[in-house]
Amino acid sequence: MRLFAALVPPDEVLDEISRAIAPYVGQVPGLRWPDRTTWHITLGFFGEVPEEVLPELEVRLARAVRRHSALDLAFEGFGAFSSASRGRVFWIGVTGDSMTRLADSVKAGARRAGATQTDEKRFHPHLTLARAKTETDLRPLVESLSGFSGSPWRAEHVRLVRSYPGPHVRYESLAEWALAPVERS
Repeated sequence: MRLFAALVPPDEVLDEISRAIAPYVGQVPGLRWPDRTTWHITLGFFGEVPEEVLPELEVRLARAVRRHSALDLAFEGFGAFSSASRGRVFWIGVTGDSMTRLADSVKAGARRAGATQTDEKRFHPHLTLARAKTETDLRPLVESLSGFSGSPWRAEHVRLVRSYPGPHVRYESLAEWALAPVERS
């Protein structure tokens, strides 16, 4: 089964992004805009994971998540991979508390559990909004949305998600763990 760990932002924050991008959806040839129900921030992509690894993966991920506090985040800054001029993935960035240590812990736990296809790319916190099969000049789109700043929100849970690829990608949440409460002094 194809698995990943993710943060899922609250609906009201996703509503802001939906309103910001609405005038552009369907306006860039070749850009496919997945259904909003699939929007998430990937902390670790594990690829194909044998079913027998799932119990140990859940134990390791729960342990990794408990070691980290909830994160205060906001969406800001649109961009594209590999670049805005030659983009295949259009995304919105995430600002606020660093998610890198959490992402590193999640990926390390997955590797220890036996998820051997764990993605080792440098972590770049973002939410994917659209994809293209070929490199596309997304600079006008990125520039048009440059003034957007989303409302702050708190990420309090990490989900383990199963992906069903195909023409209409579908996700199923398999487990969810709470991050530690933020301690205020």
